[in-house]
Amino acid sequence: MKSVLTGAAGEKAKLPADLRLRALSALALAPVALGAVWLGGIAYLLLLALSVLLMAYEWARVTCGPDWGLDAALIAVTGLGALLTVHLLLTPGSDGQGGSLLWAGMVILSGMALGGGLAWLRDKPAGWRLAGIPYISLGPCAMVWIRAQPDIGFLLILWLLLLVWAMDIGAYFAGRAIGGPKLAPRASPNKTWAGLIGGMALSGLVGAGFGLFGAGGALAVAIASMVLGGCAQAGDIAESMIKRHFGVKDMSNMIPGHGGVLDRVDGLLSAAPLMLLFVLLGAPVFP
Repeated sequence: MKSVLTGAAGEKAKLPADLRLRALSALALAPVALGAVWLGGIAYLLLLALSVLLMAYEWARVTCGPDWGLDAALIAVTGLGALLTVHLLLTPGSDGQGGSLLWAGMVILSGMALGGGLAWLRDKPAGWRLAGIPYISLGPCAMVWIRAQPDIGFLLILWLLLLVWAMDIGAYFAGRAIGGPKLAPRASPNKTWAGLIGGMALSGLVGAGFGLFGAGGALAVAIASMVLGGCAQAGDIAESMIKRHFGVKDMSNMIPGHGGVLDRVDGLLSAAPLMLLFVLLGAPVFP
């Protein structure tokens, strides 16, 4: 019993330092992200492009075996092609949009074909390689599309970032303070139902704050935020399942206290496409 208590005490003693490290990393990265979102244009595109490159590296390193360099390049080129094309299609005054769309399709299909062909030649499964293309591309492409919305693009992305961060923070503290039944014990043993509820509640509060200044009202935006927060949590769990499948704790160690880029943005990758769907459907809940 003493050893168990000692171990528990030791674990608790480490938590403040771990939390400080996570907070310091977040404080260093948040101004960069928010500054790029505010500026929009090339600064925003470059930040997303860098994220795609780093995510392609992490995905290939974990899922594609020891000879992952060319796999990472194929995933990155395909993802960057899709990102650039969405940007060109949505840039006011750009010419040749039909040609850009055709080019995007060719880049994406060529990347998938090369990935599949390379897998066949090297006698390796192509599934994880090809899955990496939409996994790292859909979220950033959706974020480009959302930011391009006239007048409200900045507020939409700001809302998205804040609600996802609120989901993470609320889930972390509610889960540790309350504990209780596990949400997904096999995929992510540390996540609890209390954490899910706490995270969604804090996301809802963020949405209510935005809704006070929007056409849909506080309640509608709060509900949308909770749905998006739940989607972000689902993305977090999905990545936990992938990491457990490959026997890794983090996708990399690029961000102190957080792991890799994919570990930091997994919820955002899931929530951004859903928010874009809300935008395209014209849901009257946005700030």
